[in-house]
Amino acid sequence: MKGLMRFGEKGKLSPRYAGLYKILKRVGKVAYELELPAELAVVHLVFHISLLKKCVGDPASIVPLECVAVKDSLTYDDVLLEILNHQV
Repeated sequence: MKGLMRFGEKGKLSPRYAGLYKILKRVGKVAYELELPAELAVVHLVFHISLLKKCVGDPASIVPLECVAVKDSLTYDDVLLEILNHQV
């Protein structure tokens, strides 16, 4: 599922897709209904094909569901993990 930047890190190197979800049915010509966990059910269940990507089997490209903290307001809390470089 594409477009989860608001749920995770910001920037060019942040993950663009999250999870592996089963397609339940085709809705119209260009949309699919996905089987999402309860934590993500507040987003939407039907997605346009431009927002979906075929699973390529690369575990590094998958964002674990535990990392996606979806609130009712569709916001997230930034947590700084490590400062890689610092200039004074």
